[in-house]
Amino acid sequence: MEGYEKATTVMCTVIGMDYANSLSYRACSLCERTLPDTLNALCKFCHNNTASSSSKRLFRVLVSIATDTKVLNVMCFDRAARVLFGCSADDFFHFSKLHPFAASNAAKILEGEMFRMTLSKPKNGNAQHLRAVSIVPLRSGFKPAIESLKEFYGVKPATS
Repeated sequence: MEGYEKATTVMCTVIGMDYANSLSYRACSLCERTLPDTLNALCKFCHNNTASSSSKRLFRVLVSIATDTKVLNVMCFDRAARVLFGCSADDFFHFSKLHPFAASNAAKILEGEMFRMTLSKPKNGNAQHLRAVSIVPLRSGFKPAIESLKEFYGVKPATS
């Protein structure tokens, strides 16, 4: 992570995404701290009972990118990952339950896409990957992964 002490903006291409591990995690709806994947868990931090108050899913996606000088693995958390996916982590989780290969197909869809990413060093000393704090697509016709997946699987857009 040398050279990334401050936030740095790079032009890059997505070359891969780790979809073998979960792309999201459960978080307390009040304090947004990580919860175990078991239902009805009590938040250890704010003592919120997630059975009575809903928890939510947030994105945590490991993406490999190539800049003009190097290949990097970067972690995209919820706000940045929503640009790639075009939906909430909850929506993608439920879509993936109906379409089991959605995560691997999303990785294929995003591969080769070019972005301007602002990267920063993680604040947590134990973390090993740079963080993508901002992602901006460079292609004018970019479609988030969920849009392409809905077309691929023949899912009709919801009408209001």
